[in-house]
Amino acid sequence: MPGLAVVTISDRCSAGLQVDTAGPAVERLLRERWPGMQASQTIGRGLVPDNEEAIATLLHELCHQEYDLVLTAGGTGLSPRDVTPEATRRVIDREVPGLAEAMRAEGARTFQFAWLSRAVAGLCGRTLIVNLPGSEKGAVESLAAILPLLPHALEVVAGGSTHPKAHPAD
Repeated sequence: MPGLAVVTISDRCSAGLQVDTAGPAVERLLRERWPGMQASQTIGRGLVPDNEEAIATLLHELCHQEYDLVLTAGGTGLSPRDVTPEATRRVIDREVPGLAEAMRAEGARTFQFAWLSRAVAGLCGRTLIVNLPGSEKGAVESLAAILPLLPHALEVVAGGSTHPKAHPAD
């Protein structure tokens, strides 16, 4: 079972001025829909302010622990304090742009401003990092859009799978 972690990135939540709803919602979705998820399995949690150095440091630490997948929630918009993509790019070795593209495309079906997301996804060694929006609804919808892809992605990263057939009819 892969190690999973959810990191909320928010000045207000980290200062105790607002309750984090996005991180717990992401964790609930993982518990409900991740293949083979055990009720007793621990999902790593983190909470940092919108500070590029703090975000990059935590992501780097998580990548060098037992985590195969790190999901961030927050800091992907256009605000000057939204620096999650910059911090993620400092840590990753290779981008996986299709995941961010899929999240934006799915989100834009019902919320046109999803196209303004600057979320990125990429690999730091064998750890896949995916930036999700900071709103509870945006985070859950974005994760739901790519969740079917993630187990296979982690399997391939670990060196254990052949590629699936290009089309179900093949």
